[in-house]
Amino acid sequence: MLTDTPILLGFLGSLAAGLMTAVGAAPVLFGRQLSREQRDISLGFAAGVMLAASFFSLIIPALDSASARYGEGALPAAIVSFAILLGMGSVALLNEILPHEHFASGREGPEAASLRRIWLFIIAITIHNLPEGLAVGVGFGANGFEGGFPIALGIGLQNAPEGLAVAVALLGERYSARRAFGIAALTGLVEPVTGLLGAAVIVVAQPLLPWGLAFAAGAMLYVISHEIIPETHRSGHQQKATAGLAIGLVVMLFLDVWLG
Repeated sequence: MLTDTPILLGFLGSLAAGLMTAVGAAPVLFGRQLSREQRDISLGFAAGVMLAASFFSLIIPALDSASARYGEGALPAAIVSFAILLGMGSVALLNEILPHEHFASGREGPEAASLRRIWLFIIAITIHNLPEGLAVGVGFGANGFEGGFPIALGIGLQNAPEGLAVAVALLGERYSARRAFGIAALTGLVEPVTGLLGAAVIVVAQPLLPWGLAFAAGAMLYVISHEIIPETHRSGHQQKATAGLAIGLVVMLFLDVWLG
């Protein structure tokens, strides 16, 4: 069946995960807002989900795939290690070459002052969401529904509070509720693009499987370390944000073992 093809599953799974951003942002249309404390806890939860997905759903399968192809020894570990660093470096490069703006730390990248703030926010959030869609697509491309569904579910769960946090932050920047919702929803739609790309590359070129899995993990790890965790520690809520991270990590671990 068409719906059983890994490429289509990668697209649909990452689309569903991306749409959860809009679901999470919907309360702003009805006047609901998160406090800064609640926002930091939610983002901590998102970081925990992404951290668990990086290791249990991507790095460990990457090591297994590399070992199956190249045998035991140092080579599989070297391949996965290099691919993780490559993924982290790629997102770091995007941070350097694309102008964007973070809610707390301000504008970054070249010629940021020449762009309207709304586009700087969109670029920043898009950089954040690219690795998530890639991870979902690679998961489906590598192991079909069984491999991709836990990642898609976990990323979808963390996209909901993230979408609300983004929309609320935009409200704080004096955007209207409808505009804040629209921007938050739009940023989630980048995920099916990278999801489709990730699934297609893995299906077409199976030797790239350990590289793709580890690259996606590295990209997410960079976002966790560079963006999410520092954001949750800016306002004195780091303990509760860390508790949110712990809950997100164990929820994703449970889902990966139970569903995968």
